[in-house]
Amino acid sequence: MEFYAERNGNAVYSTKLYRLFTKNTKLLLKHPELGVKTTVEGVRGLIVKDYIVFYEFINEDLVIHTLWPCKQNPDELVIK
Repeated sequence: MEFYAERNGNAVYSTKLYRLFTKNTKLLLKHPELGVKTTVEGVRGLIVKDYIVFYEFINEDLVIHTLWPCKQNPDELVIK
């Protein structure tokens, strides 16, 4: 949130993104298989507006690996 607030010069967009990601994170906690399977074992991707949230559940913990802006070159995507 702070990154976008600083980058955009105000917190309006940052606050909207924060709320959107928070809402979708809560959905994932209720519906772990909501996202689409990826080529990385156990990792799924959930499209949220112009982003893809790459995540997996390890035991019962939600691990978000990356928030990927869809406008970036997909060849540069690394899921850790």
